[in-house]
Amino acid sequence: MSAVYALVGAVGAHVVGSYTRRLQAEQRRIDSLHGELDRHLPSLVDEGEGERLEFKSSLRWDRRAGRSNKALEQVIAKSIAGLMNHRGGTLLIGITDAGEAVGIEDDYQTLKHKNSDGFERAVMDLVRHALGPQACTLLHCHFPFLAGVEVCRIVIEPSDVPVFFRDGDVARYFVRTGNSTREFDAQQAHEHLSRRRRRRAT
Repeated sequence: MSAVYALVGAVGAHVVGSYTRRLQAEQRRIDSLHGELDRHLPSLVDEGEGERLEFKSSLRWDRRAGRSNKALEQVIAKSIAGLMNHRGGTLLIGITDAGEAVGIEDDYQTLKHKNSDGFERAVMDLVRHALGPQACTLLHCHFPFLAGVEVCRIVIEPSDVPVFFRDGDVARYFVRTGNSTREFDAQQAHEHLSRRRRRRAT
């Protein structure tokens, strides 16, 4: 009988320990998100692009051509994948590479619902199709104003599993390195994933 009690106690301790670890991991995730959102937006822009921060002037509006350009959305999806495959970070849409706030009003005009809800839906649809539905759970869209214009601030969590960009039948692997997003070939992707697994194991 004492062996049964010992077994029940061991199982109970394992369940409680596992639950506690999950709660602690979730709390770290929440703290990380709060920390990212607490960063003052003008100061963030002044820092310039880096390992965990990227600027894009629009979601799909081509400023040079003066029209919608769906190819620009693919660039956004690759940038999001790159941040997810690294350490997460922030993607600011409506900010030029030089840090000028140009806003997302032109993007609004290309949407069925010409507001922040429509914009967020377009981002989520893009990510769902290009990166997979699970990737949507790692995105958090906010719409602050900067220099009198509305921008989109996407806080991106790092992914525990590799996120691939779907290009037809090809799965492509992107990683944020320094202040740019790079595509890794098969060997580089394998090495990167191996390093990530080792880091998580320690």
